[in-house]
Amino acid sequence: MSEAITILGARGMLGSDLAPVLIQGGYSVQALDLPEFDLTKPKHLAHALDGAQVVVNCAAFTNVDQAEKQFAAALAVNGPAVGALGLAARERGVFVVHISTDFVFDGRLERPYVETDPPNPINAYGRSKLEGERALQRSGCSHVILRVQWSYGRHGANFVAKIVERARTGAELKVVADQVGAPTWTADMAGAIESLIRHRREGLYHFANAGYASRFEVARFIAQELNLPARITPCASAAFPTPATRPKNSRFNTARIQAVLAAPIRPWQEALAEFLRS
Repeated sequence: MSEAITILGARGMLGSDLAPVLIQGGYSVQALDLPEFDLTKPKHLAHALDGAQVVVNCAAFTNVDQAEKQFAAALAVNGPAVGALGLAARERGVFVVHISTDFVFDGRLERPYVETDPPNPINAYGRSKLEGERALQRSGCSHVILRVQWSYGRHGANFVAKIVERARTGAELKVVADQVGAPTWTADMAGAIESLIRHRREGLYHFANAGYASRFEVARFIAQELNLPARITPCASAAFPTPATRPKNSRFNTARIQAVLAAPIRPWQEALAEFLRS
């Protein structure tokens, strides 16, 4: 009999790529999202965990700038609700996979972040996600936390989609060159999550496609791959003030999760080129 997995936030960017990967892996998948499922409602949580051996929490308040003005709403979903999920999962013996973010760090480190580096979020979204990590850890359930970064996929708003849309107009684009990380395809994240579930790895892991680039370098790569006419020029983050401050360094050291995976994590250029072709 196949294991039953519930995906929370199943219609989001990651959840929509994760479901087919798990189904292909032979799992029985229940996909839940708003409005029929609300992570902050205990009755919804209880229903979501019924009959499940594993729950993957992709549900989150993800609008980084909006979180500055609506911190209570962001915290409710990203913090205490994750702790409640952990407590409910512990009672039922359900394994929890929770998705977190590079925004738990301040981005001031001179090297890629490892899992043992102390978090220090510099925006409201990061603070809410860090509270969720800690609430899950306090719950005492069997769990793994996967921090990801610079996500893109076919569903939902993301940096790659915005650059493609704007570059197609042929207008000049100014893109920040002082934020560095790795654009990471949700399809590749899904494969990593399946490995964590299969091997029942617990604890904390960082995942991103291999290599590093600035936002400007990623935008230029997209334009070149698609032969788009836009002129793309670099600028500093200060030229585009946003309600939420972004970390300058989002680089992850992925050695820990690489040891779990059957194949090498592929370079961000290879993954992004395939995504753009598809």
